[in-house]
Amino acid sequence: MNIKSRQKILGKCSGIVIKVGTRLLTDTAIIRPLIWQIAKIKEKTPRVLLVSSGAVGLGMKTVGLSKRPSKLSEIQALAAIGQGVLMSQYEAECTKHGFHAGQLLLTASDINDRERHLNVANCINSLWSNNILPIINENDSVSVDELKFGDNDCLAALISVMIKTELTIILTTVDGLHMREGGKLGKRISFVNSIDEEITGMATSTDDKNFSIGGMASKIRAAEIVTSAGEYLWIANGKDPEILAKIFSGEDVGTLFAPPSDKQMQSKKRWLSFFSKPSGKILVDAGAVKALTERGKSLLPSGVKSVSGTFLRGDTVSICCENGKIIGKGLVNYSSEETTKISGRKSSEIFGTIGYEGDEEIIHRNNLVII
Repeated sequence: MNIKSRQKILGKCSGIVIKVGTRLLTDTAIIRPLIWQIAKIKEKTPRVLLVSSGAVGLGMKTVGLSKRPSKLSEIQALAAIGQGVLMSQYEAECTKHGFHAGQLLLTASDINDRERHLNVANCINSLWSNNILPIINENDSVSVDELKFGDNDCLAALISVMIKTELTIILTTVDGLHMREGGKLGKRISFVNSIDEEITGMATSTDDKNFSIGGMASKIRAAEIVTSAGEYLWIANGKDPEILAKIFSGEDVGTLFAPPSDKQMQSKKRWLSFFSKPSGKILVDAGAVKALTERGKSLLPSGVKSVSGTFLRGDTVSICCENGKIIGKGLVNYSSEETTKISGRKSSEIFGTIGYEGDEEIIHRNNLVII
């Protein structure tokens, strides 16, 4: 991909999510050039959001720890200590450039719950309208395993999908994804337009668990999320104090991941794909699988084999093929009890089975996503 192609992609961006990792922030001197670069981007693209790790690492430095503790309560305490230190430094640098920083601390439930999901999106838009840089981190002080995103790479990807920014930039301590040659790092991969087993196989987990979690594997997972929504993700070396300027000049730095098509996923389908939690499962036959995945059809009662779980009309359910593999998710038109009654029947038999004239489809194609 040449400079003009990269510049064309960047020129389309009306919003940008930038993620900076813990290992970069072990030296907080990076905050000054980072905010300076963000200030330059904001002059042309005001909708910039920063996802920042580093609270636990800075908490460790503040109290003199060299190794990340394993006890949850100790990690939570370190996050509480480090978060204030981190934000005070961000705010000091932002004010030098004429804007302020606004902090959002999130758990997974904050964006998986529909009402809170909308509240978070509205808050971000309100901060942008007031020329404030939203800075998001996982709320490590209260998070437990079932409420965690896993790492801030995933958090950045989900925030980007939620607020429909066209580009996510993950700044790390390496200069992108590299090929593996004899167990060692080989040539840097400049551009990826399809994330397959070969690409995922090149990723390894972090090599320093004393301070951070994640690694290249989590960045590939983030790229899968972002590109499946029709947007771009760029992994680049945050140790370079001018890396963002180089990216926006279209230079060949880092690794750029492109979506399979230029068509962006609709908001409803983003919610279904990445945030909604299924209340049950519907097992479908081979004919229904083909109709859903190859022909873009709705799910009709005739294709349903069985139902598991308890759900109501409007709930999200997983759609599974006969071997149990999940092929999609959708908003169901019938309760689990009603779906069981009409399973395997023709749509014309719905009234005679449940006593009222309902929808022809169990899940309409507009309320369905294929995974």
